[in-house]
Amino acid sequence: MNYCYILFSPSLKKFYTGITHESVASRLQKHNFHFYGNHHFTAKASDWEVFLTIEVNSFSHARRIELYIKRMKSSSFIRKLKENPEQLKTLIQRTMV
Repeated sequence: MNYCYILFSPSLKKFYTGITHESVASRLQKHNFHFYGNHHFTAKASDWEVFLTIEVNSFSHARRIELYIKRMKSSSFIRKLKENPEQLKTLIQRTMV
């Protein structure tokens, strides 16, 4: 499967949105251990936790969801996705080809 995932860092009080083919747990561990280097956004903290995982069939669909969320530039939008399953469902449908 393919995933769009949202991480949250309590120390930074910030969200990070990404996509992956691998398990989200594995990806989270890589972010927390700075596997991607010290110059990437997630290297600013080591306390990332999974906030939301969106599972879809294709990597391209996961990418469209990621870009949509990033374009919103809104932590309140991200929180609403988790709180309101109907809004998440709408996002998934809106980003389908």
